[in-house]
Amino acid sequence: MTVIRPETDAAPRRASLGAYDEKGRRIADAPADFAAGATMAIAEFRAPFELRNDIVSISVDGEKHAGAVRVLDDSQKRRRVGLISAAEADQDQPLLSPLHYLRRALEPFADLAESETADLTASLPELLERKPAIIMLADIGVIPEASREKLKKWMEGGGTLVRFAGPRLAAGEDSDPLLPVLLRAGDRTLGGAMSWTEPQTLAEFPVNGPFSGLTPPREVIVNRQVLAEPGPDLAERTWANLADGTPLVTGERRGAGMLALFHVTPDATWSNLPISGSFVDMLRRLVQTSRNQGRYDAADAALATALPAFRVVSPDGLLTAPPPEAEPLAAGVAAHKVTQRNPPGLYGGAEGATALNLLGSDAALRPAQRPDLPVAVTEMTYAADSSAALKGPFIAFALALAALDTIAVLALAGAFAGWRRNAAAAAIAVFAVCAAIATDARASDGKENDDEIVDAISRTRLAYVVTGDPSIDAISRAGLTGLSQFLTEKTALEPAEPAAIDPAVDELSLYPLVYWPVDPAAPMPSEEAMARIDAYMKQGGSVIFDTRDQLESGFSVDGVAGPATERLRDMLSGLNVPPLEPVPSDHVLTKAFYLLDEFPGLYTGGALWVEASQTAETHEDRPVRTGDGVTPILITANDFASAWAVDENGEPLLPTASGDRDQREFALRAGVNIVMYTLTGNYKSDQVHVPALLERLGQ
Repeated sequence: MTVIRPETDAAPRRASLGAYDEKGRRIADAPADFAAGATMAIAEFRAPFELRNDIVSISVDGEKHAGAVRVLDDSQKRRRVGLISAAEADQDQPLLSPLHYLRRALEPFADLAESETADLTASLPELLERKPAIIMLADIGVIPEASREKLKKWMEGGGTLVRFAGPRLAAGEDSDPLLPVLLRAGDRTLGGAMSWTEPQTLAEFPVNGPFSGLTPPREVIVNRQVLAEPGPDLAERTWANLADGTPLVTGERRGAGMLALFHVTPDATWSNLPISGSFVDMLRRLVQTSRNQGRYDAADAALATALPAFRVVSPDGLLTAPPPEAEPLAAGVAAHKVTQRNPPGLYGGAEGATALNLLGSDAALRPAQRPDLPVAVTEMTYAADSSAALKGPFIAFALALAALDTIAVLALAGAFAGWRRNAAAAAIAVFAVCAAIATDARASDGKENDDEIVDAISRTRLAYVVTGDPSIDAISRAGLTGLSQFLTEKTALEPAEPAAIDPAVDELSLYPLVYWPVDPAAPMPSEEAMARIDAYMKQGGSVIFDTRDQLESGFSVDGVAGPATERLRDMLSGLNVPPLEPVPSDHVLTKAFYLLDEFPGLYTGGALWVEASQTAETHEDRPVRTGDGVTPILITANDFASAWAVDENGEPLLPTASGDRDQREFALRAGVNIVMYTLTGNYKSDQVHVPALLERLGQ
């Protein structure tokens, strides 16, 4: 808050301010320090978000007049914004995080809330309980059904949902109900070797959107976007356009709330909008136009209807009920002024109000000028307030006397006669009780579970998902055992025994790689299990889904799929799976340890599917793909585990389908490359640039 004082008061001074809620309770304090000769000082209230938004009025202590009181309405309260991303966690490279630019743009004028878990079934309800004004989803392609209904109800009740595009959204559902417009499948690349069009700039902002009046940035270039299907209502739902007329931001009203979609990513991969100042202005507009749950939009209502006086500031600086002569604020007036009929205060109702204050932002306290009148003028000064509050000291003195009286009565009754003798016994008893409680707490503190976790992280372990079929689970365990032995022989890695896990129960973050054999006869995994797998992949883990049906159909998007592949599609339908592609010849997986051109298992011929590269073009001087991080999902139909499986003597359990002895060797080499790629990331990509880095360093 900005605090002003008279121009005649030039000495250094400290003023104290108090913040009060609607019931008149003081909930926060702040000092305002005036330097010598200064007429303005800043007071900062530091309070939790919930208390800060309960502030209704702020007053200067010791100043009993209406000019020392400021009333606040909803337009002056900070909004809480919830942020959720589907991208994998990447703390080492924050500039590549989709939420990094949103945080930097929103921090100056909003309170940010993020969930500690990447599981959408848990993170969305957790954020909704914190009652945000806005929730921003960064490249969320699929929203779980249970969370979708809660999000829809919250939005229709007054929340603002803002979504950002990305590879997952482009590959998501064709008719997502939480999108303002229908989207075409895939995304559109502007510029590059495979495109006829040039990167686009922004056009003027439409007058029907929240960005009306902002100057479109000429330096912003869009290289990639998701396209909206043409329709009769597309124009009225478009809030920002590219120069070629395609939408950049679309939105619409949903109930009492709003729904908006940025057709580009919130990071700088598809456009440079997130690193421009216009991005901050656009987000600020969305925050300013948002509303809290059940909030009465008094700013809009003031222009449409007359607002009655709800609470007014009395001449002595108190927030009281309005007097009978107070009139409503006139309708159709954008800026009202304080008059005798419209005293300062809150106008509206209990559900929300607009503030009318005595002093504006440009107010100054100047001495009153002596009127130039041909009459006698008498000058008088106000008496200073010399009263002192004595209630606190008197109550403290009374409590001290009561304590002394109690001690005296106990002493006369002999209560302290044996205190020395009993002190040691009491101390021993207290120590025994505390020791018993601590022992019991340690005994029931999940020590066995802690030992399992410590044992799991002491050595690298590969994990496999238990299907419930003893034969499949035995092959999975034998396969990972064989791969672990091969890793020990050929590399510096010495994995421990593989772990059998249940995704719905076990802690997944202990394992860098999870092997999941897809069994069409097994029960469908629960929504909770798939949500935990989704969160595991977002936080840096990798999962190999093996359908083991290469002889039947193989994994093909357009071909005829076998039962296992159909089951896998059903399992992944509720997850935010990125776009997939067969491993390219220049992928890090082909050279992470061995040089490979295929990834066979018990069968050969099936492709290994990984996250598609987001590189728009392939440069001749960069032969290795430079994706940031590791693909969270790998899909194969070649039955890796059966090719890796060994018995107790280390001999192969099953023959390969082709009978070629070298096929098992190449299958193990493929497993080594996958494990090394999972553990070390894209370090092989970085090796390509070592000569350039050394040259830049002068070495």
